[in-house]
Amino acid sequence: MQNIKIVLAYDGSCFLGWQKSREGPTIEQSLQDVLTKILQHNVTLQAASRTDAKVHASRQVVNFFTPRSIHPFSLQQSMNCLLPKEMVVLSIEKMAFSFHPTLDCILKEYRYFICHGSFQLPFHRFYSWHYHYPLNLPAMELAATALIGTHDFTSFCNKDSHHRYSSYERTLQELNIKKMEGQRVMIQVKGKSFLYKMVRNLVGTLAYVGSGKIVATSVKDILQQKDRRNAGPTAPAHGLFLHQITY
Repeated sequence: MQNIKIVLAYDGSCFLGWQKSREGPTIEQSLQDVLTKILQHNVTLQAASRTDAKVHASRQVVNFFTPRSIHPFSLQQSMNCLLPKEMVVLSIEKMAFSFHPTLDCILKEYRYFICHGSFQLPFHRFYSWHYHYPLNLPAMELAATALIGTHDFTSFCNKDSHHRYSSYERTLQELNIKKMEGQRVMIQVKGKSFLYKMVRNLVGTLAYVGSGKIVATSVKDILQQKDRRNAGPTAPAHGLFLHQITY
């Protein structure tokens, strides 16, 4: 039996997220169908992050087990011929039997893109949030300092019957706001694990700070209140990228 690690990128625009669903196409189902066809046996996939509908990935990490003897490069080529055009396998590697893409992860990096100009270029429309207000980046940076570190992030977690946590405490290692050309901003978020829609809720709150709808110095109070209603909105999924997983 071999433990196989796959690194893949995908455009999540037309998918209902990672996890299999009867409602429409998903990343997991597409990947599983192709592997089953090539290997001629059923496979069970585990992903480092179960991305939501319309969320993209630059380097998602997945593993599966197979009794077949495979050549990584040949499998990669075969998969890329059969996968939907919105997905591509970047690399395949044989791993130790104990490797687990979620449990062995030490850091996840997400990137979120916002356009805050009066218009957004058409080729960015599926990959960044067009937020129609000028953004005060120094105010957003000030608010970000209150979020870095270990906190109870209840105020930034959406309720969902499939996501139940024994603790809402998480450690945010980095939260950077970077100015880009064309009135665009990239928000870089790094941590080992995140709550349901936590990254998008952080982004929505920072956007509200940048546009003056939330006072930057009140973000610390929002954390302490542990009430989702007091934070900003959930930013749209299509601006979010799972950028990198570190082991």
